[in-house]
Amino acid sequence: MATRLLPTPSAVPPPIRALNTTTSNSSKRSDYLAVKTKAEDHPVLALLDDYSRLDAKAIRRIHGRMLRLGLLGHPYSASRLLVACSLSPSADLPYARQLFDHLPAPNLFTWNTLIRAHASGPDPRLALFLFSRLLRHSPHSPDKFTFPFTIKAAAELSALRDGTALHGMIAKSPLFRSDIFILNSLIHFYAACRELDLSLRVFEMISERDVVSWNSVITALAQGGRWDEALQLFEEMENENVRPNDVTMVSVASICGKKGDLELAKQIHSYIEQNGIRQSLILDNALLDMYVKCGSLEEAELLFDSMTSKDSISWTTMLVGYAKLGCLDAARRLFDQMPKRDIASWNALISCYEQSGHPKEALDLFHELQHADAKPDQVTLVAVLSACSQLGALEVGCWIHAYIKKNNVELNCHITTSLIDMYSKCGDLDKALNVFSSVNKRDVFVWSAMIAGLAMHGRGREALNLFGKMQEAKVKPNMVTFTNVFCACSHAGLVDEGRLYFSQMLPVYGIAPSAEHYSCMVDILGRAGLLEEATEYIESMPMPPGASAWGALLGACAIHKNVELGELACERLLELEPRNHGAYVILSNLYARSGKWDAVASLRKLMKDASLKKEAGCSLIEVHGAVHEFLVGDISHPLKERIYLQLDEIALRLKAAGYVPNRKLVLQDIEEDVKEKALYLHSEKLAIAFGLISTCSPAPIRITKNLRVCDDCHLVAKLVSSIYNRDIILRDRYRFHHFTGGSCSCMDYW
Repeated sequence: MATRLLPTPSAVPPPIRALNTTTSNSSKRSDYLAVKTKAEDHPVLALLDDYSRLDAKAIRRIHGRMLRLGLLGHPYSASRLLVACSLSPSADLPYARQLFDHLPAPNLFTWNTLIRAHASGPDPRLALFLFSRLLRHSPHSPDKFTFPFTIKAAAELSALRDGTALHGMIAKSPLFRSDIFILNSLIHFYAACRELDLSLRVFEMISERDVVSWNSVITALAQGGRWDEALQLFEEMENENVRPNDVTMVSVASICGKKGDLELAKQIHSYIEQNGIRQSLILDNALLDMYVKCGSLEEAELLFDSMTSKDSISWTTMLVGYAKLGCLDAARRLFDQMPKRDIASWNALISCYEQSGHPKEALDLFHELQHADAKPDQVTLVAVLSACSQLGALEVGCWIHAYIKKNNVELNCHITTSLIDMYSKCGDLDKALNVFSSVNKRDVFVWSAMIAGLAMHGRGREALNLFGKMQEAKVKPNMVTFTNVFCACSHAGLVDEGRLYFSQMLPVYGIAPSAEHYSCMVDILGRAGLLEEATEYIESMPMPPGASAWGALLGACAIHKNVELGELACERLLELEPRNHGAYVILSNLYARSGKWDAVASLRKLMKDASLKKEAGCSLIEVHGAVHEFLVGDISHPLKERIYLQLDEIALRLKAAGYVPNRKLVLQDIEEDVKEKALYLHSEKLAIAFGLISTCSPAPIRITKNLRVCDDCHLVAKLVSSIYNRDIILRDRYRFHHFTGGSCSCMDYW
């Protein structure tokens, strides 16, 4: 519910008295152009002619001289000083208020000046308070300037009740209810309050609409998502022979970009050129953004190169365009060419790297930002924390958290969610829980992130308990929350709980299960070996089953060695995604586990003929703040000799403990010793060896892998944790594995 925001020094604002629409003699004498006396010729006032160049100290010095000369008793000179105090770039509004309060008889011009300044200032409520004071304590009545300034304040605050009260006062006055300046302000006000129909109603009341009227309503509809209506009004504007200006075209270009309609975008650009509409920098930037959002880098580049003037928005828009379309090298070159980089530019490239799967480059750029003495903001921190999450870079993530604390960065829900996600994905669930417990304000995203963290670490019961506490806190779950709840059920084998929550989604929580939720249920049932029921869920989906549903069923068939159903699931999956190499790999593993080596060979030949390559295994490990990357059989690391010596030692100690390599995971057409060596060189084994020589007990060895950990590496990690008495925390594509004393937190269920 909207609340009234007109403040008073005590508490509740005074009631607004009925507007006196008659204009007194004193009001006429003190209209917007204040009465001039001989004081206007005083040379001190000439110092205020270009007040935009004056800083606060200079204005105060002039104030002092005017006091000594007795000039403040003249309305004109007092008005000039107040304008400088309140409207200059270095405006000091508290000082302007003090000056105003000491004026013996402020005229309407000074009232309007101060209301105008506060309407655009940091606290627009003061403009409403001043308007209330004007009505109660001044002999003057509001004029056609007072209302637009006050309405602007109400718009800034989205104060619907106050703005509606102002509208009511205006409607009672024949003098004001047809004033186009006031009515245009009301259009903007209702748009700011998201009351677009009321904006349109005011627009329709205007008998002679100017370009500002049209711009106001077109902009309102554009920002409110009613794009087709806005374009229709643009056509009507032309039909009524009202010439659009650059402001009009900024809104129209914005609509084209949001619609992603390149043909319309080109037509609008051509219209601007053919009609000689002034192309301001703001309009050029809007057109640039339009082409970027329509996916046309060619048109964007042509426009960018032709722009005679560019600001940071121009450069950043082009930067985002390159990054969105995957041209990261071009984005980096453009970034290096920028004459001046603000934090928005840094954020654009860091976010682009992070969102396009290049987290290491995102962190490298963040380090550049630090050396450039730029100050990261909340957008930077969220992007960098996400990059840490992808890499498993716990030490860097901890440094970011310490930076947030040291610099008193507000721990809003967005940053809290990012911290919980980072700690969870970097393997330190205790710190994630500490962050969650330390904040009082938790929105649905904070709760969902913590549920996800518990789920990926296999602590399904705790995740479901937290979901219960979320409901007790009266926080309504969303679709992501349920995805995380189902993941918790899947990793912990909580089949009955998964069925229960799925059945409650629509009747209890009002959320219709999506294709992703059905896929989660297929995964829960499939992992538990309930393949028939999992298939029934796919067949009962109200939407066509997607790749994720068939992929979940295929994965379950691989675990439980159901070749016939696995072949069906793979066939359906490849119909949707013909180049999904993962499907071939999973089916190949299913054949291998079932001893169907001829089928394995045939499948590998199909992949080769289709030029499909298995995604290479890659393991990351962070040591002393640096992230080290290992591929299968990697020999590129500077410490490769020590790493392989450590691997040899591990192999000897494993065999002494009775370990036998699982050679079934390797193709049959190679020698047994070669099979063993192939297993020996898996990326996670290299990362474990590096962790053993680079870190000391009791520090855990933390590894992030891009694929599912294979059975043999899982067994080796369990044995190493026991033989070397070292905890190993390994995150694979699906979940976390905490290896301690020879056992794994997943209970061999993954």
